[in-house]
Amino acid sequence: VQLQASGGGLVQAGGSLRLSCAASGRTISRDNMGWFRQVPEKAREFVATISWSRGRTYYTDYAEYVKGRFTISRDNAKNTLYLQMNSLKADDTAVYYCALGVRGGSAHYWGQGTLVTVSS
Repeated sequence: VQLQASGGGLVQAGGSLRLSCAASGRTISRDNMGWFRQVPEKAREFVATISWSRGRTYYTDYAEYVKGRFTISRDNAKNTLYLQMNSLKADDTAVYYCALGVRGGSAHYWGQGTLVTVSS
């Protein structure tokens, strides 16, 4: 299983970015997925998760520090996870990792990370 994250970059505070995570090697439709982030010398922290679903209802959960600004979504037909990030702040600067098979703060598979830099 491989998770390829993309969409990171340099953006000014208040701007937006959309991260994508393309999965290969297995379908994601039966897995909880999520985004985490990490800055140097700090532990990786939770950003958002989205559940799997037999129907059309997905349950999402967000860290308090991104709630109302970030939106997690998935397209099972494209085997891809997304993170729409709006109203970005300098504190959002980090390497963002997508994860497959999320349970709590752990996951079965991790992507390679994509760097988001927000300039103030």
